[in-house]
Amino acid sequence: MMDDFGLYPREEPFDPLGVMLFKALQVVAFLFFLALLAVSPDAKEGKIDSKAEFMITLDWPDNHPDDLDLFVQDPAGNIAWYRHREAGFLTLDRDDRGGANDFIMVNGKKIASPIREEIVTLRGIVPGEYTVNVSHFVATTGEPVTANVKVQKLNPTAQVVFDNKFTLDHTGDEKTAVRFRLDAEGKVIDVSQRPKSLMETFRSTWRNGADLDPRTGVSKNATRIRRD
Repeated sequence: MMDDFGLYPREEPFDPLGVMLFKALQVVAFLFFLALLAVSPDAKEGKIDSKAEFMITLDWPDNHPDDLDLFVQDPAGNIAWYRHREAGFLTLDRDDRGGANDFIMVNGKKIASPIREEIVTLRGIVPGEYTVNVSHFVATTGEPVTANVKVQKLNPTAQVVFDNKFTLDHTGDEKTAVRFRLDAEGKVIDVSQRPKSLMETFRSTWRNGADLDPRTGVSKNATRIRRD
């Protein structure tokens, strides 16, 4: 008998069903606590939840030594690229230089990254046409490179607007991957691949000797973008 060991007062009879129910309640309470921890993790210092309306990605074969660059222009003429990573609502989140200095730091050591990808996010809606171009900045292999550009609308649900492959084959080669138009609500109302050179936008400004914005490569006095 358990009473012989003094575990329960003699004046109160042992109730095994009550003990089992109490233990079951303890287990349920503990599991509920664990569930709260899982769905409500502690906020980490410096963590910022960013919101993006669209994500534009450029990728090419892993470990490829060539350097490709992503250029995205908004309807106001702002261009996000490696020398101007934030332009209007556009942000170049990842700039990939191919085999040149593309590494990550792990325990103080450099480890080469095999991934070849550039990412531009659109964090607000400006109605009008957006142009997505790719430039073959450095061609080291002398061989054509197959690249892929994808445009995804993220809100209210993820939707692929454009996803296509194309080829670049020499240093300075520039291709228009896609041009898409948004209405005031952020709905895609037109998609095309009509060529439009953003490099020529830079070069024509330089030739005209305009007052250049060093961050964008375009004139500080420009008030509108020419439509082609």
